[in-house]
Amino acid sequence: MKQKPSWKRTAGTLCIFLVLSVLILWVGVRYEKGHSDAGRNQECSITGFAFDTVYTITIYRGGTQEILDQCVAKCAEYEQIFSRTLENSELYRVNLLSELYGKQDSAAVDRLEQEGKLPEHRIGEEGELEVELSEPLAELVAAGIEYGAISKGKFDITIAPVSRLWNFTADHPKLPEQSAIARALPYVDYQKVTVQKQQIRFRQPGSELDLGGIAKGYIADQLKKFLVAQGIDSALIDLGGNILCIGGKPDGSDFRIGIQHPFANRNETIATVALQGQSVVSSGIYERYFTDQDQMYHHILDPETGYPRENDLMAVTIVSDQSVDGDGFSTSCFGLGLDEGMQLINRTKGVTAVFITKDEKLHYADGFRELMISR
Repeated sequence: MKQKPSWKRTAGTLCIFLVLSVLILWVGVRYEKGHSDAGRNQECSITGFAFDTVYTITIYRGGTQEILDQCVAKCAEYEQIFSRTLENSELYRVNLLSELYGKQDSAAVDRLEQEGKLPEHRIGEEGELEVELSEPLAELVAAGIEYGAISKGKFDITIAPVSRLWNFTADHPKLPEQSAIARALPYVDYQKVTVQKQQIRFRQPGSELDLGGIAKGYIADQLKKFLVAQGIDSALIDLGGNILCIGGKPDGSDFRIGIQHPFANRNETIATVALQGQSVVSSGIYERYFTDQDQMYHHILDPETGYPRENDLMAVTIVSDQSVDGDGFSTSCFGLGLDEGMQLINRTKGVTAVFITKDEKLHYADGFRELMISR
């Protein structure tokens, strides 16, 4: 906003103050009530921005400002590990290293290594790239490989060479060139990546990882572990729609979690479940998409084609004990489709789901109806 020459200095100062206040509210955090250390039996909540989404952590009993601050610090820490796009993140540097070896750009590797911008690594006897990882990154990559196997490759954490061609958050998203997708697809194969202890092995240098499909679930689980260790027994963790409950409400009743009605307003639900201590995660074509020449393109990509997955589903919602399982199963089941996805859920203990088809019909896995609240 330009300051007119006729403005007084006090008016300009007030304008700057107001702008800074708005920025602090958006990129920082907000304490809503009961945040003093003396009020450990009062509700307190904090909101911030990370993982390209707004998150909210609400403690209904036993919370303090210090505990909430530590949650925010953990969110920032995990973003610096798992982000595919932040240039100083651990995952970004791992992907960059693999990309450079795939291009056989040894000069760039040597230069960045001297600058301390690459992780510790070596080339194995068969030409595979071996990279040392932090414990959280190694755990999450291992979980991603497991869901690749569970989903028969429909969930694939090596989708990064393709997913970076699609920018669904741009002001004017564009359809990637078919030739670019064709060049990227040979690097997409989770079976060419293995993890042992804290070392990842790329059998095909040039492969890159995108952990966006399970990172929020993993982070939510870690936040829950931390809060429980602090004595918290009633809280809600909301990482951009990934909901994880700690216990129930302070009065012992269930949390009531609404399931988003696809393509409707954010506060319009298609079903509501009553839960204690469980997670609710949804994947759907309504979350991020754009249209090009009247054709809709959504963000759930098919690892076989490099284009959005085509089937009769609009959304899949998973209820599970671990939020990372909700992430993994929701994307896996969407990729598998209604019939195979339903079979997978029904033979998996501790997990249930509802599938929403494009005709807006709800299809329930075993045990889901029992969690629902009559509308």
